[in-house]
Amino acid sequence: MSTRTIEGKTISAIIACYNDSQAIPEMHQRLTSAFSKIGINYEIIFVNDGGSDNSESVLKEICAKDKKTTAILHSRNFSSQNAFTSGMIQSKGDFVVLLDGDLQDPPEIISDFVKEWEKGYDVVYGIRSKRQGSRFLNFFYKSFYRLFQKLSYIHIPLDVGDFSLMDKKIVQILNSLPEKDRYLRGLRAWVGFKQTGVEYTRPERSYGVSTNNIFSNIRWAKKGIFSFSFIPLEFISYLSYLIIFLSVIAIIIYLLIYFLSSEVAEGFSTVIILILFMGGIQLLSISLVSEYIGKILEETKNRPKFIIKEIINDNKNNK
Repeated sequence: MSTRTIEGKTISAIIACYNDSQAIPEMHQRLTSAFSKIGINYEIIFVNDGGSDNSESVLKEICAKDKKTTAILHSRNFSSQNAFTSGMIQSKGDFVVLLDGDLQDPPEIISDFVKEWEKGYDVVYGIRSKRQGSRFLNFFYKSFYRLFQKLSYIHIPLDVGDFSLMDKKIVQILNSLPEKDRYLRGLRAWVGFKQTGVEYTRPERSYGVSTNNIFSNIRWAKKGIFSFSFIPLEFISYLSYLIIFLSVIAIIIYLLIYFLSSEVAEGFSTVIILILFMGGIQLLSISLVSEYIGKILEETKNRPKFIIKEIINDNKNNK
């Protein structure tokens, strides 16, 4: 495997923030400390994705003191995936690292990512070998990642989130993709190239309250599955084949009973059960197809992925 050096290179740290005003100063301090230890030139890009706290004023204060720090302010919340995309488009580093703004992605792990990049890997992702926090949520996340890997038509590593380092050529490819409803960890696997993982323990959120709940987690799971799997559609096909087969068997049994005994089983409740069963199957099929139709509709609207209200310290466009 080829080797590379960080000499003369620049790393871009992109942090997606949503109501993370308390965590932002610590994130900035830990990032600058990590980059100083690595001995690499850097830029830090905070993307404030329309939060309702005082993150904007906190970012302006940090940017006034550190000209290597850029703040992108979105006009509203466009999702963490589009916040990362906004930062990647703004970045000018030779490789970028993506982090959530709540400090659950430890900046100190970046040095391990860089070592793998030096070995020739183009993508280095963090593997959540352990998660601090609720056992129920941990079980839910681990179960989802394993189900998702089974359903996906590409190989997506287990227990992996957005926390990762990507070479500039990967970033350019991701930026060029027209897809609007993005699931970056899936797209990152889809592009290919040399990839590897680094295990770490994901800590609990240090500040504030998480916006994740059972419903948002279900929506997140659906986004991944319907973006990278056709198995729900195949399930409908297989289910229809099964129902047709069972229907033929039932007709044969009905005819045998009719001709052999001249008595046909009657029952209003049986008819109702069959109607409810078939109605349930139809509603399930329609709902699965509707998920894919909804994604197609979203992609055809041709709206921008995000709207930028302001960029503070625009180091990319300001000479």
